[in-house]
Amino acid sequence: MDELTDRISANVGIDRELAEKAVSIILNFLNEAAPADKMAKLLESLPEAREVITSEGGGGGMFGGMMGVMGAMSALSDAGLGTGQIQSVTRETVGYAKEKAGAETVDDLIASIPGLSQFA
Repeated sequence: MDELTDRISANVGIDRELAEKAVSIILNFLNEAAPADKMAKLLESLPEAREVITSEGGGGGMFGGMMGVMGAMSALSDAGLGTGQIQSVTRETVGYAKEKAGAETVDDLIASIPGLSQFA
């Protein structure tokens, strides 16, 4: 994930540590919120992402339940990102995922999570 965190740090203007934390929050959210088959497709193309995923997946974890997307946005904000930075980090992460896994795989994953498409 070094390539992604370096890219976020440079393009969003945040330090590398915060970029790493943001990527971890996003990937853990996706792992918990996305159907396992859709997340597996993403992880096939981003095997290094497994290193930063700490949850078991399947909902109910840190972002589970009704909070979902808003819980992830709150975690990013609590980490120290402003609204514009959250949008930029999200765009960079989605763009990187599309480069590595393909637009169809990423768009399918995003569409499978209620409310995510308005942020991604």
